[in-house]
This record gives sequence, C-alpha cells and structure tokens, in this order.
Amino acid sequence: MKKSIVESSGNIFVDLGYSQDEAAILQMRADLMADLRKFIKTRKLTQAAAAKILGVSQSRVSDLITGKWEKFSLEMLITLVTKAGMHVKLMIAA
Repeated sequence: MKKSIVESSGNIFVDLGYSQDEAAILQMRADLMADLRKFIKTRKLTQAAAAKILGVSQSRVSDLITGKWEKFSLEMLITLVTKAGMHVKLMIAA
C-alpha cells in the first residue's frame, strides 16, 4: 500500500478539519498548556506544589499534565500562565 505525505498547514487543528477560527483557538490552548507543562517540569514541581502556585486542585494539574485540553478554556489557561509568572502576548497576523 502506498502512503502519501501531505504537507502541514502549520496548524494541526486545521489539518484535522477544524475551521480556521476554531483551529486558532485550539492552537493557542495547546501552546499555553505546553508552556505550563514546561513550567512544571523545568522547576521539578510536584503536582501538589504546582497546584498551590497555580491556585487550583492537584487533579486540575493532573488534567493539565496529561493533556486533557477539553477541560481548559482559553481564559483559564491564560489565568494559569499568569499565576505561573509568565506573560501572554497576542500577536495579530493579517
């Protein structure tokens, strides 16, 4: 069986069939979750310690670490990133 390779659009969510608008939001959520996981990993935080810093329960940190993106709104992720001491900057592309 011959498999074809399709070049990515640059946004996996567009490639999966989401609309441009929805894909942009999903990509932002994925990026923020990755930043938060990196924050936890680089500081070698336990889930309990990360929960205290972020002001959420340990189970919410577990959801974050295991990539349960559907459980986090964009607004919630921005709040968590801010509590982690990071800054969110929105870049508008024409």
